[in-house]
Amino acid sequence: MSKAVVATPSAPAAIGPYSQAIRTGNLVFTAGQIALDPATGQVVSGGITEQTTRVLENLKAILESAGTSMAKTVKATVFLKDFNDFAAMNAVYGTYLAPTGVPAPARSTVEVARLPKDVLVEIELIAEL
Repeated sequence: MSKAVVATPSAPAAIGPYSQAIRTGNLVFTAGQIALDPATGQVVSGGITEQTTRVLENLKAILESAGTSMAKTVKATVFLKDFNDFAAMNAVYGTYLAPTGVPAPARSTVEVARLPKDVLVEIELIAEL
């Protein structure tokens, strides 16, 4: 099976030896995204709501660049710095990945000791083309 790199300037550039996403077969696998503003490369200000929104906007841009959409997401993995932020993250997450009439993707959510740049949330997605 072949793989193709997905890249868009509408999401933060990869800051290491990885791709924003890889398209293979009829699936797109995104790298974990954190709350970086693609224009400045800086972490957005605010708390879990603002950071989750930025993360999901970055993921939306990557999926659209790959030729798919948030509605076609089949699996999500969420990494939280503090599980006390779950409800606030979930409220934003639901508007992007489980709006009315769209089946919610399968999901794993875990609390982690630390995330890149000390952000509060990181999310990665797998979507169908």
